[in-house]
Amino acid sequence: MEFFSWMSSPEAWLALGALTAIEIVLGIDNVIFLSILVAKLPHAQQARARQIGLGLAMGMRILLLLSLSWLLGFTQPLFALLGYEISGRDLILIAGGLFLLAKSTLEIHSGLEGEEGGASARAVASFAAVIVQVVLLDIVFSIDSVLTAVGMANDIPVMVLAIVISVGIMLVAASAIHEFIERHPTIKMLALSFLVLVGMALIGEGLDMHIPRGYIYFAMAFSVGVEMLNIRVRRRAAAPVHLRRAYVEEDQSPDR
Repeated sequence: MEFFSWMSSPEAWLALGALTAIEIVLGIDNVIFLSILVAKLPHAQQARARQIGLGLAMGMRILLLLSLSWLLGFTQPLFALLGYEISGRDLILIAGGLFLLAKSTLEIHSGLEGEEGGASARAVASFAAVIVQVVLLDIVFSIDSVLTAVGMANDIPVMVLAIVISVGIMLVAASAIHEFIERHPTIKMLALSFLVLVGMALIGEGLDMHIPRGYIYFAMAFSVGVEMLNIRVRRRAAAPVHLRRAYVEEDQSPDR
């Protein structure tokens, strides 16, 4: 079958491995944002929210791959602003970057200075809001991810398989990443700061000012490495500060 013809090509297998690795790296933003958002929900709903969020991310990427002609046309300039040619893709990246900046700043404020505690009914009502926010960012990250895939591979089946494998790996790792972020408040603050950097990078991409993601990921990895050393050193010290949580289960008392 033509669909499986790529399997006899060593170059296609190399492209699959490289593309899967890049898709996982590009998906780190998505997983971190998703982990921080679902922390607002009751524990029983968090796994379902992660599965829906990553499932939607995979679906959007595959749909965009299957409509490449529309996606490539989306990169054509629509108008010029202050000397920059702005396309539909640029508008989405700029809007997504601004959303990430605003959301990350609000989350930092909520964790440090916001009100703590809330009724479970209010948390249930926020489930749809969390999914909507995930969908909005999935659109931004999906366009970035698919355009990267198109530049690296020529076979649609290879690109689709790379996306499915990378999302599957992220789905397995999402729970552990979420629990780790929630256990360590300083890591959560670093993750939110990381999302601020990603937001700025998206705005830069939308204005044709390319900021290599490698620099951002290196800065984040270095910061997390330093904080891991701090966690190890203070393991026997007093309990770390606890961030405020907007939604707390009714049978739990907030830690102070």
